[in-house]
Amino acid sequence: MNEQKKGIQVKEEASLVKETASNTTVPSKGWRALMSKKWAFPAIYMAAAAIILTFMWVYQDMGSNKTADKANTEIAKAGKDAKDQTNQPADALAVVAAPEVIKWPVADRNEVVVGIPYYDSKASSEIKQAAMVQYGDTLTPHTGIDLAKPDHQSFDVLASLSGKVTVVEKNPLTGSQVEITHSNGMVTIYQSLSDVKVTQGAEVKQGDVIAKAGVNELEKEDGVHLHFEVRQSASGPVLDPTALITTKE
Repeated sequence: MNEQKKGIQVKEEASLVKETASNTTVPSKGWRALMSKKWAFPAIYMAAAAIILTFMWVYQDMGSNKTADKANTEIAKAGKDAKDQTNQPADALAVVAAPEVIKWPVADRNEVVVGIPYYDSKASSEIKQAAMVQYGDTLTPHTGIDLAKPDHQSFDVLASLSGKVTVVEKNPLTGSQVEITHSNGMVTIYQSLSDVKVTQGAEVKQGDVIAKAGVNELEKEDGVHLHFEVRQSASGPVLDPTALITTKE
């Protein structure tokens, strides 16, 4: 009887093993059958591509949001800075000064007259003759203008432009003289001076008193006066001061 039960048990176990084996091989056969279809690989490729694209869109969207946030932050900061700048006191804002124009080297142009004028080679013969300076037997074209008071009294000599004093000296013929070099390279020259008030290397502003009118040997017949001369540069040609001042004012 025991032998019969053992035989039945062995048959049942063998049948269970066979059934289990058959169940495990079916999915494998089904997967191979699925992969054997022509549309299987394209479908899998498209699905993978769709997943990758989805991740890329999500990442780009996050990045664009961060960029937009950063841009908005920068705009807000710029707006705040502009507002702060606007709210600053008027004296704290930068002021662009207008360029200076050359002026007469005297406080009141109406108080002086032109003695010897500037020698203009294009002027009439009469004017050119009046603009010649005679020293002994030599006639020399006048390179500036002479200003004097009708009563022959002295007067303050002013800097016609702001600049740096580059020459302070006394010449045997032209007397005490001062030269000022300006930011545009132009040089103004003041001769026949007395009581010079500036030193070489000093910075002066337009309208500062630099000396008083005096006398010199070259133009001693003119008495107390100022010889005013303008040069384009330290070694450049002389310019007509009257034309410059009339044009600039």
